[in-house]
Amino acid sequence: MAEYINTYIPDLYFEKNRFVNAPADNTKPLDFKKIKDMLPEPIWDGNPDAVECYYKAWEIAFKNIKKPTKKNGFVAPYIDAAFNGHMFLWDSCFMLMFGKYARRVFDFQKTLDNFYCKQEKDGFFGREIDEETGESCFFRHDLTSTGPEIPAWCEWQYYKESGDKERLRKVYYPLLSYHRWFKAYRRHKDGSYWSTGWGCGMDNLPRVDKSTLPGADPDPMGVCHHSFMSWIDATSQAALSCDILLAAAKELEISDGVEELKEERDFLLKFINEKMWSEEDGFYYDLKSDGELLKVKTAASFWTLISGAAPEERVLKLCSHLKNENEFKRKNRVPALSADHPDFDPRGDYWNGGVWAPVVYMVVSGLKRSKKDALAREIVLCCYKNMLGVYKDTGTFWENYAPDFCERGERSGGDFVGWTGIIPITMLIEDVFGIEVNSKDDEIVWHINELSRHGIKNLPFGKDSEITLICEKRNSEEEKPQITVLGGRPKKIRVIYGGGEFYL
Repeated sequence: MAEYINTYIPDLYFEKNRFVNAPADNTKPLDFKKIKDMLPEPIWDGNPDAVECYYKAWEIAFKNIKKPTKKNGFVAPYIDAAFNGHMFLWDSCFMLMFGKYARRVFDFQKTLDNFYCKQEKDGFFGREIDEETGESCFFRHDLTSTGPEIPAWCEWQYYKESGDKERLRKVYYPLLSYHRWFKAYRRHKDGSYWSTGWGCGMDNLPRVDKSTLPGADPDPMGVCHHSFMSWIDATSQAALSCDILLAAAKELEISDGVEELKEERDFLLKFINEKMWSEEDGFYYDLKSDGELLKVKTAASFWTLISGAAPEERVLKLCSHLKNENEFKRKNRVPALSADHPDFDPRGDYWNGGVWAPVVYMVVSGLKRSKKDALAREIVLCCYKNMLGVYKDTGTFWENYAPDFCERGERSGGDFVGWTGIIPITMLIEDVFGIEVNSKDDEIVWHINELSRHGIKNLPFGKDSEITLICEKRNSEEEKPQITVLGGRPKKIRVIYGGGEFYL
């Protein structure tokens, strides 16, 4: 066998990664029964099924916690994706979107430490790692080797909730190096980004230009090749990562990488709006190599909301697609593929119509960033109602759900917590109850829409505090809420309801 030739070009900031060769944290996984009472406790009079569902999600999540081993070389206990014995970057980031609420009991966020500790000197770490051996399932220059580029978003969400500036400082350089790897190896000549079905995480969507692919049966699922397109989600995620790294650098008073991040963010926002927008359809699309748009409407395009790429007038047009019953407003929302596409499956053929917790959370987060709170809540309530209905029928959670029926999606695995924990935990707290914690700014914003008595006890606030928030029963949306606050108290608690707003 020929000697391997070293092709690494070391990244400028890799040496500042403090996770590589760090000692392992061998904290023993916790018994759910012993810590159940330490978790945030939802209060929602008249909704016992929702409370039961919430705790069931946590129970399954804690069963999926694993320890590092000497063989795999991981550095921290982690939550398993509950799929195939591999750690998935895409899944892990979204599982941590609910794991943050248990941080006083177990630090789920350290799951990402096991990716950072595997970072290679050019900034790469893989999207899928074998849990037994600790080896990446792909070579770094495989077209499917890593992605999506969302760890920065995940870490920023954690920072907002926890105010943990020490962790933000620790992860800044691995995240910067990771972005620089994407910039070096996942861009086209025009500066836009590409991905693949596996790389973007949405395997079988019909969004590749197969005329560009070789072979008699070229990649029938579209999972392995970029087909020379500019991918709207990958390009938007790169812009989002630039934006978040800039915000982190400002918080930390760091100048490393700032100028290049600013320049690239501004360029990408301009590219997305000049090259990837269809004025005729009012929608963002993938861009083919011939300069034409690949007019397949998928949920990937809604990454333009959370990245801040879409200006106000285009946000309104994107919202119209989310309100269209022939596209994304189905019985269950939001399907990954628009219902007007011939490959759409009303029972959810995986991504060809399936409703997935990470997609819904991304869309809702983007709508809230765009100040479209009413539509965000409408989508959440629809998705939450369907999830709860399937839970009552089956007693568990599923990898994805059907768009046109209250049932699990086709080819959907069960006990999936897994990212589906976002719906019964995160969406309950953040969207059904409407509680937004911003520890970094010492503030809680509570959007009160429910009329029944509701709230949450022992909600983590900051690194060391907990807070209890209870709203008493009201007779109308306009009635001023009567609220009890116990425990650690932020400087500002802003309450928004149908009749106005006030501060506690």
